Amino acid sequence: MPQHQQADAPVPPRVEEAEAKEDMQQREAYTAGSDLNALLGRGSEFEGKLAFEGKVRIDGTFTGEISTNDTLHIGEGAKVSAEISCGTVVVEGEVNGNIKATSAVELHRPAKVRGDITAPSLMVEKGVIFEGRSKMESLEASNVVTLRAAADED
Repeated sequence: MPQHQQADAPVPPRVEEAEAKEDMQQREAYTAGSDLNALLGRGSEFEGKLAFEGKVRIDGTFTGEISTNDTLHIGEGAKVSAEISCGTVVVEGEVNGNIKATSAVELHRPAKVRGDITAPSLMVEKGVIFEGRSKMESLEASNVVTLRAAADED
């Protein structure tokens, strides 16, 4: 008698796998459209000093010091306890520590920042929690060279 084998029915992916796949697709889409040099993903923890060039995104937990002349993006859900010195800082997560930027600081909902901010440009979206002082000055002020117009030399 011939035996018949039953074909396995396709098993739908588990919810966790679907969410992980969606998270990975979002990450790939984010990195594809930018010059992202590093990503500290959700669930990751790092302690120490971070210095970099280009754009870095933190979605995990970071403790220590961060310095660059470029862009730091602290994603929603991230927890950062650090002294931050960057060109541009975009915050959607939680930061405990002072932020110094030579270009700009952007605080987007649902950011929570506890610390002082020094930057020539500061943007705070409605719904953000900011506990600290802000000082809007150029950190490069000591390097500014005054230029005289050609008409002044006559």
